[in-house]
Amino acid sequence: MHAWLTRARPDVVVVFYNDHGLNFFLDKLPTFAVGAAPDYRNADEGWGIPTLRPFRGDPGLSWHLIDALVADEFDITMCQEMLVDHALTLPMALLWPGGGEWPVRIVPIAMNHVQHPLPSLRRSYRLGQAVGRALDAWDADARVLVLGTGGLSHQLDGERAGFINKPFDLMCMDAIVGDPERLTHLTTRELVREAGAQGTELMTWVAARGALTGAVTKVHSTYHIPISNTAAALMVLENQPQQARAA
Repeated sequence: MHAWLTRARPDVVVVFYNDHGLNFFLDKLPTFAVGAAPDYRNADEGWGIPTLRPFRGDPGLSWHLIDALVADEFDITMCQEMLVDHALTLPMALLWPGGGEWPVRIVPIAMNHVQHPLPSLRRSYRLGQAVGRALDAWDADARVLVLGTGGLSHQLDGERAGFINKPFDLMCMDAIVGDPERLTHLTTRELVREAGAQGTELMTWVAARGALTGAVTKVHSTYHIPISNTAAALMVLENQPQQARAA
């Protein structure tokens, strides 16, 4: 992944992720929220104030996406101040370890995977497609990386605590590359049954895949079930834009 990032040289990262109660809580929890802040910080998630350096935002791209999403009839929450939690900070730190200034700007898009009713897989995919169309129309000389974060199958509590469904996870990873529409036929109830209560975070992967509007090629993938009882995976997909294919 690090070698691929060195070649790809992204300037900005659009991150689909699940906020775990740091920025939003059950009293006020938007289905989709787009950050439009100049910077983003990780506050105390229960372990003390993090020492992680803040992330630079890209308000211009944020408002471009917000305008496009509203035009596409997505009722999103606009956040000119926004905290980001481990669902965003840890993947970013794994992609660019070592401290120092972040080499990229970010636009965070938080998705509700906490309070039912949740957005459907179909709605999540459509959200990603709307973001992809907006990125295609963005008039800027910048390279954009789209990042979907979150665990695959896992359940952290209840009678099925520790539940992992490896065959389902691998099926989803294959479908994300070549047939993402297949996953949109799953209901939220079916997703919880197959992936566990917290496995609904798969929706961030589906949204990120929806944002890839061109020909998609898988560069790398790996799958692992760590001791944390959360199925973990990494996929690198390259997107060849429609205009490049037409040429």
